[in-house]
Amino acid sequence: MNYDKLSKEVAYALRHYPREYELELDAQGWVSVDKLLESLRRSDKWSPFEIDDLKEMIETSEKKRYEIVDDKIRALYGHSIPMKIQKKEMKPPSTLYHGTSRRFLESIAKNGLVPKTRQYVHLSEDIHTAILVGKRRDADPIVLKINSEDAYKNGVKFYFAHEMIWLADAIPYDFISH
Repeated sequence: MNYDKLSKEVAYALRHYPREYELELDAQGWVSVDKLLESLRRSDKWSPFEIDDLKEMIETSEKKRYEIVDDKIRALYGHSIPMKIQKKEMKPPSTLYHGTSRRFLESIAKNGLVPKTRQYVHLSEDIHTAILVGKRRDADPIVLKINSEDAYKNGVKFYFAHEMIWLADAIPYDFISH
């Protein structure tokens, strides 16, 4: 089983186009594992797909995009669906990072960090992860340092996605340095 391809298919189903898979996400993005399995198995490509494959995909993934609790699964971040996935607000670490392409710096200086096609701005707890994220669009990305402690004190809401990724609605430029 190619877990990288499976992860991309599950991302498409849970983060971007659940309706195409006849899935109905709840307000926190959860859907029944059985419904996801049933939906994916409609394709010959995924017909042998079992829950153990899903669990193995989640356990071996570096990015920790999904979680299973009881009989439900959800993507932890990266949603582009119209319905905003509700996240629990939490106090962030004092500093977070955002890796991005240098060509976006002018826009960020003007508008701060905004989610664009995603529901939230994605932030990393460490520089290494921020660089990996930034390299998706730029071979030599820039890493922005977010003063998340001051941003939080000034009303910016942060949400914990998993041990390395935090989310925010937006980050004003006042709290960004590079």
